[in-house]
Amino acid sequence: MAKYYITTPIYYVNDHPHLGHMYTTVAADVLARYQRLQGDDVFFLTGVDEHGQKVQEAAEKKGLKPIELADAVVERYQQLWPKLSISHTDFIRTSEDRHKQVVQTLWKQLEQKGAIYKGVYEDWYCVPCETYWTQTQLEENDCCPDCHRAVQKVKEESYFFRLSDYQQPLLDYINENLDFIAPVSRRNEVISFIESGLRDLSISRTTFSWGVPVPGDEKHVIYVWIDALSNYLSALGYPDADNMDFWPASVHLVGKDILRFHAIYWPCILMAAGLPLPKRVFAHGWWTVDGKKMSKSLGNALQPDDLLKNWEGDVLRYFLLREVPFGSDGDFSESALKMRYNSELANDIGNLLNRSLSMLQKYKGGILGKVTSHELDVELCQHMDKMPVSVQQAMQGQAFHQALEAINSLVRHGNRYVEQSAPWKLAKEDHIERLDTVLYHLIDLLRLTAFYLSPFMPNKAEAMMAQIMNTHVELQTFNLAEHGHRGNLTAGHECGKPHPLFPRMI
Repeated sequence: MAKYYITTPIYYVNDHPHLGHMYTTVAADVLARYQRLQGDDVFFLTGVDEHGQKVQEAAEKKGLKPIELADAVVERYQQLWPKLSISHTDFIRTSEDRHKQVVQTLWKQLEQKGAIYKGVYEDWYCVPCETYWTQTQLEENDCCPDCHRAVQKVKEESYFFRLSDYQQPLLDYINENLDFIAPVSRRNEVISFIESGLRDLSISRTTFSWGVPVPGDEKHVIYVWIDALSNYLSALGYPDADNMDFWPASVHLVGKDILRFHAIYWPCILMAAGLPLPKRVFAHGWWTVDGKKMSKSLGNALQPDDLLKNWEGDVLRYFLLREVPFGSDGDFSESALKMRYNSELANDIGNLLNRSLSMLQKYKGGILGKVTSHELDVELCQHMDKMPVSVQQAMQGQAFHQALEAINSLVRHGNRYVEQSAPWKLAKEDHIERLDTVLYHLIDLLRLTAFYLSPFMPNKAEAMMAQIMNTHVELQTFNLAEHGHRGNLTAGHECGKPHPLFPRMI
C-alpha cells in the first residue's frame, strides 16, 4: 500500500476562516479521498499557526492571553470542517508540546550542521504580513509591496539561517524536478526570485515572547519560517515516529501568496537538515467576489458559515473546484454557483439518475437484466472506459476542473444515449433484450459517476449510490481497482426507487 501525504498550510490564527481557507482545505480533502479510493494509505494534515507578534498584540488588546485567543479561533475551524466533510487525519496546533519539541529538535540539527549563526538584523518589517523587506523592495513612502501598508525599521540581535548557501542547490533541484513546483507559471516566478539572489534568513526574534524559545538562548523566539513550516514534520512525530514513513510529503497545497516560503525557504531548511524535499508544492490562485477583491472594508469577505446557510457543503465543494482551473484566480458569485448547479447537477446528473431509475422501476420492476450485445453501444462503452483514465490523469496534476469535466462529459453522453435509445419505445414494442441492455448501461454509467464524483461530493455521491445499490454504501471503503470500472453490476440486481438528488433552483 502506497503512502500519500497531503497538507494544507497551517492557517494563521489571527484570521477567521474565510473562502480561501475553505478552498485549500476542500481541494486537499478531494485529493485525499481520491487517493484513498486508489488504495493508498493517506495522511491528510491541516491545522493552525498560533505564534507571533500579531497574535500576541491582538490578544493583549482584548485582555486575553495569546492561547485564549488561539483557542477561540481554533474552535471555529474545528466546527467548520465537519460541515464541509473534511476528512483530515490530524489537526496540528503550533502551541502543542509535540510541535514545540520538533521545532527545537530541528533547530538543534540545523545548528549542528552549521546552518545557523547569530548576528544583527536590520531592515524593514511588515507586521501584518510578517515579512521582511530591503529598502529597494519597498513601495513609495516605505510601504509593504504585498499589503501596501507602512513598514517598521527593525534592528535587533537575531539568529540567521544560511539560505544563501542553498541558492544553487535549490535551482538545480527545481530544474531537475520539473513537477516540484506547480503550476508552471509559479515555478517560473520562484526561479526568477532565486536567480535574483537569496539572502540569509533571520529566524529568531527578541521583541515578543509568544512562540517557541531557541534552545539554550530563551530570550530568542524561533521565528515563523522554522516554527510554522516544521508542522509538516511534527504532525508525523519527527524524527522517530512510525508515521515518518509518510515523508516526504506527496503534495503541499498552498495559496500563491505563501509559495515563496514553501518553495524556497522550506526546501532549503530541509536540505540543510539532510531531509528529502516534498515531491510537489502546488500554489493555487485567489478568489474575488462579484469581480472585487475580498476585504473587510468592503464587507465582501465571504465566511464559510454564511455560505453554508444557503448552500449544501457538497455543492460548495463542487463549485469551488469546477468553476476555475486550480492554480488560476477565480470569481465567486451566487449567480455563477446557481447556474453551475442547475446546468450540471440538476439538469445533467440529477436528471439522468431520476429518469434512468424511473424507467427501470416502470419497465423492469427495478431489476437489472443482462447485457446481450454491445454492438449498438460501442461509443458509450468506450467513453465509460475512458472516463476513469481521464480522471486519474487530471487528479495526478491537481486539475480538479478537468476531472469533473471528464465525469460530466460521460453524464452528458448518458443523457444523449437515453434519447437515442428511447427505452420507452423499446418497452412499448417489446424489445426486451435491447431494453435490458440499455437500462443496464445507464445504471452502470451512474454507478461509475457516483464513484468518481465521491471525492468531490461525498454525501451526494453516497446518496446517489444508495439509490443504485438499494442500500447505504460507504464509498471510502471501496477501491477503484475493484469497483471503478464498467460492468461491475450483475443481472438480477435490484435498484432502489429514485429520489430527487438535485432539485432544480428557480
